[in-house]
Order: sequence, then structure tokens, then C-alpha cells
Amino acid sequence: MRFAAAISKVVLWLATTVALAVAVPAAWTQLHIVDADGYAAMAQNAARDPALQSAMAAELSARALALVAARGGGHYPVDSSQVHEAVAAFTAGPSFPPLFAQANRAAHAWLFTDARPDQNSNQWLVDVAPMFNDSSIQQQLRRYDVKVPATVMVPITVPSIPESLRQGQLSRLSTWGPWVSIGAAAVSGFCASLMLVAARRRGKALTGLGVSVLLIGAAGWAGIEIGGRYVNDALNRTTGDIRRIADVMVSYAEASLHQWFDFTLIAGAALVVLGVLVAMLGSLFKKSVR
Repeated sequence: MRFAAAISKVVLWLATTVALAVAVPAAWTQLHIVDADGYAAMAQNAARDPALQSAMAAELSARALALVAARGGGHYPVDSSQVHEAVAAFTAGPSFPPLFAQANRAAHAWLFTDARPDQNSNQWLVDVAPMFNDSSIQQQLRRYDVKVPATVMVPITVPSIPESLRQGQLSRLSTWGPWVSIGAAAVSGFCASLMLVAARRRGKALTGLGVSVLLIGAAGWAGIEIGGRYVNDALNRTTGDIRRIADVMVSYAEASLHQWFDFTLIAGAALVVLGVLVAMLGSLFKKSVR
């Protein structure tokens, strides 16, 4: 009987650990990657980084100069430094982060929304035309009699991209992601509750749960380091200055995920300390009763 009870506690502990190991990264992914609002918010936060602003200024300057060249056919003397200064002032200003978030929301939809037959699914593109509506950029373009077209498409990836980056390839995540994160959290909470109810020594059970949470936090940190190489391979599919922009975006995502696992480690440590305190108090209570 005792052996069966011990086995059931171990099974509950393992189930809690596995479910929580799924729940933490799944919840982060749902909130910051799969959810369009969460992803746009992260992009807007990253847009305040000087490294991203510099990379985006270089990309927009190249597009602006291309528009000038297309309009003048090479006959106009172009002061590229003034164009770049105007664009750099825009990317460093307060109007850039919301527009960058808007562009990233469109890029997010390309991956997470089912592809339509009338859409180009061979290359990942994003429209940056709204960013050229800045007054300082417009002033520079008017000097060369350039009118910004309705769309200015910038390729994010090279034309030959893997199947994992095809249009709408991640649409299933937007459907099943919330269910996975909520389901895993519910299973972990249910198993942990059963474990505490079944335990004769609550302090020991709390300590065990704390160790479980600590293991998940440590494994999460290790997983980020291991997954970095795969993310780097995906970034190699991006083009030009987009790679620099993507590097900053990834660094912000990693910082956010690290923070989640930091909180996980803190929660695990708190459970261990609570378990030890409960065990000590229980022992003192038994002695006083005797």
C-alpha cells in the first residue's frame, strides 16, 4: 500500500513537472509571438533600440535613394547624406516605434494567417510606405520630384526560403496555441493540487514542487542557449539590413523569455523555502502535541 502511494506521488510529481515545462514556454510564446498584439508590442519596444533604429535608417535610406534613382534615371545629383540624416531623424523620433509595430503586425499576419490564392507566397515582404510619410523625409523626396508610391515592399527573406517560413505556415499555432498553453497550465495545477492533497507531509510535497519548478527554470535557460543556433540559421535567410533588425528583435525576445524563466526560478526557490518552513513547523507542532 505504501509502495503504491509512493509510486502515485512520483507519477504526480513527474506529470506536474512535464506539464509545467510545457506551460511556461507555451504561455510566453502565445503572449509574445503567436498573439499579434503581443508581438507588435514587443516590436514597438525593440524599435526604441538605437541599433535597430540605425539598421532601419539604412534600409529606408536605400529605398528612398532607389525611388529617387527610378524617378530621375540617374540625371539628378543626389545628396545621399541629407537623405540619410532625414531618415535617421525619423527612426530616432517618437513616430517611428508605432509604425514599426504596424509593419511587424503585417509581417506577423503573413506567417500566422492562412495564405490566399491572390497573395504572393514565394517571398516574405513587408510594406514600409507609411514610414515615408514623415515630413522630413517627404521634404527630401520633394527636392527630387519624387512621389512615394502606395506600397514600398521590402523583402524580409531571400526568395528561396524553407517550408517553415512559407506564407501561413504557422497559422495552426494561432489556432492551437492558446489551447496548449491553457491546457498545460491546467494539467500542472491539477496534478500539483492532487500531489499536495495526497501527501502526508505537506512540507516535503511543497519542497518537491519547488525543486520541479527550479528544474524547469534551469532547463529553460539551457534551452534558450541551445535554440539560439536554430534561430541563427533562420536569421541567415533574411536580407541586408533586415538581418541587423532581426538580431535586435531576437535579443529582445530572448531577454523577455529569460525574464520568465528568472521568475520561474524565483518561484521555485520560494516553494522550497516554504516547504522547509512548513516541514519545520509541522515537526514542532508534533513535538508540542507529544
